[in-house]
Amino acid sequence: MEELIKIREVSLMYDVSARTLRYYEDMGLIDSIRSEDYAYRMYDDAAIKRLEQILILRKLNVSIKDIQRIFVTTDSSVVLEILVKKTQSIDDEVALLHELKDIIQQFIHQIELLNFTDPADVKLLYERAKEIECKLAEKEYQGNPGSPNPGRQSAEQVNEAEAVKVTENTAQRLNYVNEKLKRGPEVRIVELPKCRMATSGYDTFDQTLGNFDKWWQDYDKKRKGISFSPLDFLWFEDGYGVWWMAVENDAVSENTGGYDIIDFEGGIYAAAISVDGDDDINGRVYEGIKKWIETSGFELDERKGHRTMCHMIITDNIKKGLGYDQLDIYVPIKLKTV
Repeated sequence: MEELIKIREVSLMYDVSARTLRYYEDMGLIDSIRSEDYAYRMYDDAAIKRLEQILILRKLNVSIKDIQRIFVTTDSSVVLEILVKKTQSIDDEVALLHELKDIIQQFIHQIELLNFTDPADVKLLYERAKEIECKLAEKEYQGNPGSPNPGRQSAEQVNEAEAVKVTENTAQRLNYVNEKLKRGPEVRIVELPKCRMATSGYDTFDQTLGNFDKWWQDYDKKRKGISFSPLDFLWFEDGYGVWWMAVENDAVSENTGGYDIIDFEGGIYAAAISVDGDDDINGRVYEGIKKWIETSGFELDERKGHRTMCHMIITDNIKKGLGYDQLDIYVPIKLKTV
């Protein structure tokens, strides 16, 4: 008889969360085996081999939709087509990075020509920047990002009109390149209030979270007085998940299905949208949020009881339109101290 592997063991072997394994199942990429007398998901050799293929393709940044296309074909034609397109995309990005380097070098040269101790030069730079800002607001960049370098010219060779033209063209090119190279998530700031939360306890790879969800769906129909949104958050630690769901302030474990109640302290969070169950994308979004925080007026606030959390956005219509469920990632922050 073929040996089956528990979901917990697969999670540890391949450093992939149980939630991601379930996500791959939901997307039709792998199958698990369940029995009526056993609560855990089990995986056979075919599922493990398929999982290894998925993980390789995800490391190559191949999307879930493209992986689905690959798995419904009997040869390598689709995977080769997808990887060729990936290399073309990388070539395009390399060209844009060279373009960005060229633009920065031009700015360095123009700044070298200016005397920043001379108020007249500073005023001229400010006026040119305002002219460029107004013109860029009126029209999109139509230039060719690969246009020839206007070259370095001395301050004597460039009259004021020509300098404005060169500066405007450079700023337009910079705007174009930055848009093309933009990879960071769109971050928003959310302030969550203090409240009481029922907690699922640690997910033990059985039905912990599923049973908790069923209880709260019933509780949610009866609750009153909780007006903020979202009302539930999931967080992970050492591969285990914990679900928190908002309850009435006077709630006690006797009327919350026996689930423990915690005092959630609330606070400020930097949030961005991601894909539910996709560890690779979630990791990139999380790192993108942290990078955004570095240049903001905030700093990380990951202390005990104040952790990075996520909120699942699950509706049938959204999943049909996107092909996946959305996930908001919340990273705790505080005002930056001087």
